[in-house]
Amino acid sequence: MDPILFDKDQDYTREAEILKVLGHPIRLKIIAGLSSQSCNVKKIWECLGLPQATVSQHLALLKNKGIIEGKRDGVEVHYSVVSERARQLVNCLFDMSGCASKH
Repeated sequence: MDPILFDKDQDYTREAEILKVLGHPIRLKIIAGLSSQSCNVKKIWECLGLPQATVSQHLALLKNKGIIEGKRDGVEVHYSVVSERARQLVNCLFDMSGCASKH
């Protein structure tokens, strides 16, 4: 059996932070949904069947961690995933587009 190789020079801090944030099922669902298209908060909470306040709290955390961003369009804010690493991790987890890219 081949030994396991660990890359001692690789810093996985960002990936670990992303995984901590995505460790909640609601936030994971939000990122999975936003990975394919941007969406406003009303559509997100309607699709998830959750109260607006709950969804807003999760969006705020994702935004504060630099995983999503909101762009204002009149009175609406459209959210999208801006962390390519978060998108890759979620896509890999759900095999949405494979796990081809390592970094």
